[in-house]
Parts: sequence; C-alpha cells; structure tokens
Amino acid sequence: MKIISGKDERRLYSDLAWTWPIISPVEDYIEETELFSKLIKEHSTIEVNTLLHLGCGGGHNDYTFKKHFKVTSADISEDMLTLAKKLNPEVNYRYGDMRTIRLEEKFDVVTILDSINYIKTVENLQRTFITAYEHLKSGGVFLTFVEQIAGKFKQNNTTYSTHSQGDVEITFIENCYDPDSNDTNYEVTFIYLIRVGGKPEVHTDRHLCGIFQLETWLELLKATGFKVKQVKFTHSTFTEGESYPMLICIKPL
Repeated sequence: MKIISGKDERRLYSDLAWTWPIISPVEDYIEETELFSKLIKEHSTIEVNTLLHLGCGGGHNDYTFKKHFKVTSADISEDMLTLAKKLNPEVNYRYGDMRTIRLEEKFDVVTILDSINYIKTVENLQRTFITAYEHLKSGGVFLTFVEQIAGKFKQNNTTYSTHSQGDVEITFIENCYDPDSNDTNYEVTFIYLIRVGGKPEVHTDRHLCGIFQLETWLELLKATGFKVKQVKFTHSTFTEGESYPMLICIKPL
C-alpha cells in the first residue's frame, strides 16, 4: 500500500482534484441548491436574474443554480475551475480570490457557500463581505451560511463515505480538530483511501479553516451595510437535529 502525506496543501489539492466528482457527486447538491434558490427568490426585494457565486469549487451548486439564474462564478483553484467549466459550460467562470476579486458588474444575487470556511481571520471575513456587498445590486440578496461556530465545535468530529466510478473506489474520511480554542482557526484532515483496480493508495491532506462567534458574523455583516435575516439550514444528509445558521443579507435600496 502506498501512503502519501499532504505536506504541500496546494500541490496535493491539485493532484487530488480529479477525485472531487467521485467523492462529492453533483447529485448530492441538488436539494440544497434548490432550497438556496427558493430562499433567494423569497427574500430579494428586486427581480433576480443574475447570480455571482464566489468560491464555487467544482461547480456542483452551479449545476442547479444555472436552472434559475444567469450565473457567473469565481474560484482560486484553477483545477477546480477546470472541473466546473466541464460540468457547466453555460456558466461564466473567472479566476479570483473572494477577498479581493473585483468584476466590472453588479449582480442581483451573491452567494458564498461552504468555501467561506477557508476564511481564517476576522479581517479577511470582513474583506469577503465587502466583496459581496460591492458586487451586489441594491435590494439584492447575499446568501451564506455558518458551518462552525466558536463554542459549539465538536472536537474530533469524523465522517466518512465510499463512492466508486468504473474501476475506481474511494473511501473519503474527514476529521475536524481544533488545537487551540482561543484562536480563529481549526484543522480539517482529509484521508483518501483510493483503490484503482483493487490496488490501494492512501493520501492525506490538511486544511486550515476559520471559526468565529456567530455574533462576529452578524456584526461584520451589519458594519458592511447589510440587513441580516437568519433561518435554519437543514438538509436530508445532516444528522437528526443538526442545522446551520443561514444568513440572508439584503443590500438596502
């Protein structure tokens, strides 16, 4: 068995990008993205036609968003953008960092979904909210959600799943660990047990993510200029009783 450790996160993430459509199939995103689209239409104070998705990854949410909106999406990973373009040739994909990207266009909707987990400081969280605000038309909706909240973190929470495609089978394990509850970071370790034609390889990959008080999110959004509503985001794949705060942020007219 070959074991490979993720010493260089960007290189390994690039090496493993091909696994994404297998371990996280597009079908798993349809239910949640239909819910997002419904909430957007219900809460926007203007007609919604155009959507900017920041941190789009492999485009799996865009697969459903494009049925409701004209979609422009951006991501910092060129490898994930390649996957997204292949899945959604109708979408306008752009390379860019959600903290700093500036497009010469405003949109009816801006979304940042689970990719916002990679924002690791309060300063960069506010920069990201400013990006959303500056790309949003007055009366439009910025939609995001909070997966991890300081004080409610489940130490060593571990999940796993197994998927296959052709002669490839991948068991994907995800472990969340916070080495210091006093800072705004936590670790996510991915373990990939990959069998190609029955021959196994194990890859490990470590990511550093951000964790903040919910009040910090709300204060920063309001300071940016948004009017914020909260709803509970639940999904059929969540464990019973689990939900995330969904933040529906309106840019005033």
